[in-house]
Amino acid sequence: MDIDTSQPWGLAIDYAGRATITEAGHTLYVNVSDTSLSSIIGPDSITGTYSPVTVTAQFSETGANGAILRGYGRVTVMPIGADPVVPDQTAVQHAVADALADFQANTAAYTDLCTKWTAGGGSSGGGTGTGGGTVGGTDTAT
Repeated sequence: MDIDTSQPWGLAIDYAGRATITEAGHTLYVNVSDTSLSSIIGPDSITGTYSPVTVTAQFSETGANGAILRGYGRVTVMPIGADPVVPDQTAVQHAVADALADFQANTAAYTDLCTKWTAGGGSSGGGTGTGGGTVGGTDTAT
């Protein structure tokens, strides 16, 4: 991801801290938000410190028959001392990289599961049969 050095968080975000970017052929949804419960950004009345800022990036891809794979990345930017969080232009970049890595890991895990399922002749009925691992095949319960 290319960082836009003219933007405090490395990309243009809207008033609610949202942005949409395309990276590696995926459309990712980015959200930058503080973790306070208040709509006013200020120090916590008890601790006197500002809340951390969370940067998330997420996306999903849908395939045939309702199959969905997701990718999610999250980075937390902590305040230093009693000062508010300083925008980190690399935080979004790291969250996006984490989301893409998570998607790749989920894809590999899904592929592995499908390989084991098909190779093992498993079925949804708990038995073995000629269904080849498909739901609604000609499985016979044991």
